[in-house]
Amino acid sequence: MLMPSIFGENLFDDWMDFPFDRNFFEGRNPLYGKHAKNMMKTDVRETDDTYELDIDLPGFKKEEVTAELKDGYMTISAAKGLDKDEKDKEGRYIRRERCSGSCSRSFYIGEQISEEDIKARFEDGILKISFPKKEQKKMEENRYIAIEG
Repeated sequence: MLMPSIFGENLFDDWMDFPFDRNFFEGRNPLYGKHAKNMMKTDVRETDDTYELDIDLPGFKKEEVTAELKDGYMTISAAKGLDKDEKDKEGRYIRRERCSGSCSRSFYIGEQISEEDIKARFEDGILKISFPKKEQKKMEENRYIAIEG
């Protein structure tokens, strides 16, 4: 059955979440709920001399995002925390949907790339990373692997 939708969301999501949600017994990500699958979506672009990544990190600040390079893997992590002891002077909370949590994603970029080669910029909730193409070690052709058995 087709349901009307707004911005890719089912119009009846909030009304029929319980007990009709087919994912009722599955755990939800406390930071992003049912939208966790949309986190850290990445576009990878190849130019003549670089690779460029655009990683969506909506709701994060630059200070909450880190990038690490280790053994040829670049790992992007984002962590968010909320102060649980915060009291509202205007009244009490009826519903709180914002939580603390973290997410990360790793990309193999090769061991020939160093931290100095990577340029990163965080702008409007998008982490933009670029690094140069470097020559990969060439493998000999027609190399066969012995299979035991």
